[in-house]
Amino acid sequence: MAANCGRRTTINPEGRGTLILVCMLFLAINLPLFLTSAYGWWSFIVLAATLFFLLFFFYFFRNPHRRFPSEDTQDVVVCPADGTVVAIEEVDEPDHFHDRRIVVSIFMSVFSVHANWFPVNGKVLKVEHSDGSFHAAFKAKASTENERSLVVIETPEGKQVMVRQIAGALARRVVTYCSPGDESRIDEHMGFIKFGSRVDVYLPVGSLVCVKLDQKVTADNTILAKL
Repeated sequence: MAANCGRRTTINPEGRGTLILVCMLFLAINLPLFLTSAYGWWSFIVLAATLFFLLFFFYFFRNPHRRFPSEDTQDVVVCPADGTVVAIEEVDEPDHFHDRRIVVSIFMSVFSVHANWFPVNGKVLKVEHSDGSFHAAFKAKASTENERSLVVIETPEGKQVMVRQIAGALARRVVTYCSPGDESRIDEHMGFIKFGSRVDVYLPVGSLVCVKLDQKVTADNTILAKL
């Protein structure tokens, strides 16, 4: 995978099908209103409302290309998602490590960028998708009961970090781009989650967490922790 360079913003490929459908619906609703003599003042209300939703979908599927602002990435864990930190706690991790880990959870609202970035440089050891429910993503049980995908990465220093992408009440698709054996690099996209969702990062006990509860974070920019 090539690094995402520059500062430009494009449309994420995951949204192209949805945007085509939304554009078709926008035209199907508005063209008949303005191509006949039956339109009135209410037609402009319909136009404004449908234009708002059309622009929202373009905004939602925005795809900013970012670079981590420092070249020193050794033992640095970068936030993999935009959003708000909703949990920082030590837990028993049951799916891969089967021991105590520090988990930092980031809630992504519908206004967040929904692309996910790799949090560390290293090698992908495991990728696993699990079907499940669609509880609100900010609830604790979403981590273990919702549809989710986990990615385990080993850093060059031999430390393992796990990222869990979690679907929310509105999200119905969790996309993970990598496979076991792939290299992971900060600045590269790891996946995408449609609509409200959550990303959990599991760190070794003893890691220095660099974010606080309720803090707004930016993917590929904010330092989440130091291993």
